[in-house]
Amino acid sequence: MSIITARTRALALTFLISLSLTACFDSGNKRAEGSAGTDPVAAPANPTTSPPTSAPNRAPTISGTPLIAAKTNQAYTFQPTAVDPDGDTITFNVSNKPAWASFDTKTGKLAGTPSSSSTGKFSGITIVASDGKNNSQLGPFDITVSSTTATGSATLSWQPPTENADGSPLTNLAGYVIRYGTRSDALTVEVTISNPGITSSMIESLTPATWYFTVSAYTSTGVESMPSVVGSKTVT
Repeated sequence: MSIITARTRALALTFLISLSLTACFDSGNKRAEGSAGTDPVAAPANPTTSPPTSAPNRAPTISGTPLIAAKTNQAYTFQPTAVDPDGDTITFNVSNKPAWASFDTKTGKLAGTPSSSSTGKFSGITIVASDGKNNSQLGPFDITVSSTTATGSATLSWQPPTENADGSPLTNLAGYVIRYGTRSDALTVEVTISNPGITSSMIESLTPATWYFTVSAYTSTGVESMPSVVGSKTVT
């Protein structure tokens, strides 16, 4: 009986050890499976990143000092300076452009030659530079066009007559008549000097041309002498 009991204990011990080893092995498998499928702190394979933000668009700058005076029959030009801090392409437009001027939308250049009929003040001119998103403007400014018509003058002088055509003394001299024009046979402008003591006169506001002049004397009774020889002066 003692031998059977000892053998039985040995088998039981062996069986218990086997169970213990098997249990440890199975338990290890369960931990491995759990860590592979349920770990809550694992980092994602491809983390999400925010898209880069672009800088805000900046408006171009435009500068320059336009000429505010122009002359008829003379060229006028104003070229502004424009810079875009972002390097964008700049285009231009203008408001209240004078009719005698042209405007370049690529460069902002305002240019033209006012005619003799374009005198006056042209107000509220504005030039705008744009990069397609933001604008900057120059002005408003005015351009005053004045005439460039050159004017000249001619000074005439003469000796007063002392006798009549028959040789008798002239006692009733009353004054003189100056006649002039741009043709020697068409002296259509007259100036009367009603003082016999005046022996010279300046004719002003003569436009560019060759002008012709004569002087005649007249008496208190309205008798007029023959005109003097024709004199001339060229105004340029």
